[in-house]
Amino acid sequence: MAAGIGSGRGLLATMAVVVVCSGVVQGYLTPLLPGIGAHLGIGSVGQNNLYLLSQLAFAVLTPLLSRLGDLYGHRRVLRVSVSMVTGGSLLMAAWPATATLALGMSLQGAVVGFFPLLAGILRSRAPELGRTGMSVLVGALLVSIGAGGLVAGSLSEGHAVAGLWTAVPLSAAALTAALVLPEGSAARGGHFHFGAATLLTLGLVALVLVLAQGSAWGWASPASWGTAALALVLLAAWVAVEHRAAHPLVKVRLLRGSRLAVVNVHTFCLAFGAIGFLGANAVFLGTEPDEAGYGMGWGSRTIALVSLAMVALGCLGSTVTPRLAGRVGDRTMLALGGAVCAAGFLTMTATDGAPAPYLVGALLVGLATGIFEAVTRTLAAEVVAEDETALSVGLNELALSLGAAIGAAVIGALFAAHRAAPDGRLTLAAFRWSWTVCAGVALLGAAAGLAFRHGTAERGPAPAHPTGPAHPTGPSHPAGSPHPAGPARAEQPLARNGDAA
Repeated sequence: MAAGIGSGRGLLATMAVVVVCSGVVQGYLTPLLPGIGAHLGIGSVGQNNLYLLSQLAFAVLTPLLSRLGDLYGHRRVLRVSVSMVTGGSLLMAAWPATATLALGMSLQGAVVGFFPLLAGILRSRAPELGRTGMSVLVGALLVSIGAGGLVAGSLSEGHAVAGLWTAVPLSAAALTAALVLPEGSAARGGHFHFGAATLLTLGLVALVLVLAQGSAWGWASPASWGTAALALVLLAAWVAVEHRAAHPLVKVRLLRGSRLAVVNVHTFCLAFGAIGFLGANAVFLGTEPDEAGYGMGWGSRTIALVSLAMVALGCLGSTVTPRLAGRVGDRTMLALGGAVCAAGFLTMTATDGAPAPYLVGALLVGLATGIFEAVTRTLAAEVVAEDETALSVGLNELALSLGAAIGAAVIGALFAAHRAAPDGRLTLAAFRWSWTVCAGVALLGAAAGLAFRHGTAERGPAPAHPTGPAHPTGPSHPAGSPHPAGPARAEQPLARNGDAA
């Protein structure tokens, strides 16, 4: 195996630097939110809205960066993405304020492009590494997510905003690594559909905005109804444009496949709570119980330890899922992931957030995250024809990002609706409603999982216009999702036991 950067271990080691940056960026901010909020005067609702903004950036950038990588080359787009993350990290650390946090977290959303772009380079430059190479990168991602939060939390124990510097040296190292990485396969060429990108971006922003601000505006107000109608019109127009486009941004026709639709619905429902609630989790853990009557009153370092424990349980869940699926079947694993997630939120609800039960519930949510991400990543790659694998995975990544963003928006709306006058502090009812809604949506995901059936790979109808080379160069992988879909070819199903139609 070659020792240089162009292939083999050298290539993998260089990629690992970029992946470590990705993990740290995904894991270091959440435990800092309560302390930074208190330091800068950002309330609980504002803290959740910052987390919501990051999730919205992930949702918008997921299809954009994947498509740009296909058009202009994975290495070039990776360098742009790492530069955006580096700039955002430095901006927040050097000038911490509400506005710079909002802008910096939006720029950091470009981290969503790291994994799919690296996967494209790895597959073309060192195909002999296969899933072994991907496993190494996933391991680096998992470790860095937990370690990043712990380091940032420890730094912020002395000064609230000191932890913001955690990502700066790592993003600089990742930029250096991106500059020396070789190019992957040649750019496929084609045209970037700016009209479709604009419609999708504006539609997603309008949708998340009405969910986040509907309570403050009044759900029956003209502002809420008008924004909701605008979101529906924009997204409907986006779908219509994509169907007619010679070079679509996202091949939405793949959603006609019933099994892929089931996988995406399940992904959306589980991401809604398991990922969408992470910002609210930090807020709850950091709330002083003597002042609010609930919460833990923990500092950033202790909150980071909880996040690390959740990541560890998620890693365990993803590790055991393939073996369990071989015994009980994919449909059962989908339902199990939803049930475990719902059980975690119901535990929080039933005990009103008492410390020990709350932590048990949070760990169950972490376990469910590993289960659902492992099984959905695999199935999204298997339920379509081989030449549409990465496109299918990209739609699944979009479902995850949307689920997380909309989940955070709904939680933000519930927070805004349950504040105690006159100080505006959140009441326990705000969290109780949030946990209950997340549990209900997780149960819907479990029900969707029971509708999954195995069968032959589905191919959507041929597009009306030629769309360029059919075989994709790499799967998409969103921020916060540690499990890739694997190679671009369709693998054998994760399991078939008990999944007959």
